[in-house]
Amino acid sequence: MTLTDPTYQGSASGPLRVPPAPAAIDAEVWPGVARPPAGAKAALAGKAAGALFRSAARRLPLRVEYPNGSVLGTGDAGAPVMTMVRPDDFDVRIGDNGLIGLGESYMAGDWEASDLAGVLEVFASSVDTLIPVPLQKLRGLYLPRAPRQERNTEQNTRDNISRHYDLSNELFATFLDATMSYSSGLFPPDAGPLPDVGWEALAAAQQAKIDRLLDKAGVGEGTRLLEIGTGWGELALRAAARGATVYTVTLSSEQQALARQRIEQAGYSGQVTVALQDYRAVEGEYDAVVSVEMIEAVGYEYWPVYFQTIDRVLAPGGKVAIQAITMPHGRMLATRNAYTWVHKYIFPGGFLPSVRAIEGVTEQHTTLRVRERRGMGDHYAATLRLWEERFLQRAGEVRALGFDEVFQRMWLFYLCYSRAGFQSGYLDVQQIVLDRREAQL
Repeated sequence: MTLTDPTYQGSASGPLRVPPAPAAIDAEVWPGVARPPAGAKAALAGKAAGALFRSAARRLPLRVEYPNGSVLGTGDAGAPVMTMVRPDDFDVRIGDNGLIGLGESYMAGDWEASDLAGVLEVFASSVDTLIPVPLQKLRGLYLPRAPRQERNTEQNTRDNISRHYDLSNELFATFLDATMSYSSGLFPPDAGPLPDVGWEALAAAQQAKIDRLLDKAGVGEGTRLLEIGTGWGELALRAAARGATVYTVTLSSEQQALARQRIEQAGYSGQVTVALQDYRAVEGEYDAVVSVEMIEAVGYEYWPVYFQTIDRVLAPGGKVAIQAITMPHGRMLATRNAYTWVHKYIFPGGFLPSVRAIEGVTEQHTTLRVRERRGMGDHYAATLRLWEERFLQRAGEVRALGFDEVFQRMWLFYLCYSRAGFQSGYLDVQQIVLDRREAQL
């Protein structure tokens, strides 16, 4: 195995080829990746960041291998390996941009990993101790802030959503299953151990996830359903098959086009309206509201508006079922103003809530109350692993769509970064049911 031809081991379908380090990087397309920061200030920051990184790495259960032959970490022979290719560039990037630099350095090929999710899981498990506490308190002074144009105002949100979901329906089809569901599946016990569950179980797991949400929201014959966040239409299709009338909103023109096509082909055009509309502009009254992994794109300061909108349109006796990726409340508070690699390259304007935040926002700003929730983070880890394997298996198709090696490494980093969060327990995903029932005395 070489650094330009690494493989992932252990896939049921055989070795998976990792996108090679880019031979040349277009600086106009990838300005943050093409060249590391330069200048005296960057060099000084790089030296400090490199020293901090090496100090942390010595304590971590992995192996960090340097070109000079030195190895850091407490990991044994089976531990994840992070191979430094250009350690000086790595140091400068993380010194200039912190975790943004970590992702950009991988995109540039400054380091490699035969088990990328494994390396990132070690970092995620140690997130509270990687940086000394005194420096953590100063993070607001040296970490970048989110650009104002990425705040999720009604004027900005369409562009934020488009940067991710309008990349290409064909791209998403390369790694999603036939349901085109881009959220965690819910695997049954008979699918086998979640770390080993196979691709053939994913479509059924996605439908099971949707069916549970529809059941909890009481969706059936004659239900007036609002869906916030259409995706590519699978939930609307399954709700229509139950006899519901569905109004579903998205800000992605690509998603709207494919969802409408799928709905028409299934014969449900008369029951389902797919609107290119901000959730804040929805009018009318609905018996049920369902939203799958949409709150993450709303933005911290707009959570009250999101739930107030749901509260405003929900009919008396109605129910709400949402699926939300969550993080620990303390970490949420500490990072709510941070600008991260995920913001810059994947989800501009997004932010993950905590369960406590959802409960607090709904109690303070709406008549809705959380009545039930189910955590299923291990199911998301399994879902992401399957997406990752599929994406690598179909790398040729991704390249043929016009996505270069830098993009492919970016997307792989995103999938592995996400999976590491769930495998470490740093992230969870919850199905949450809300209604207006009075508390029982």
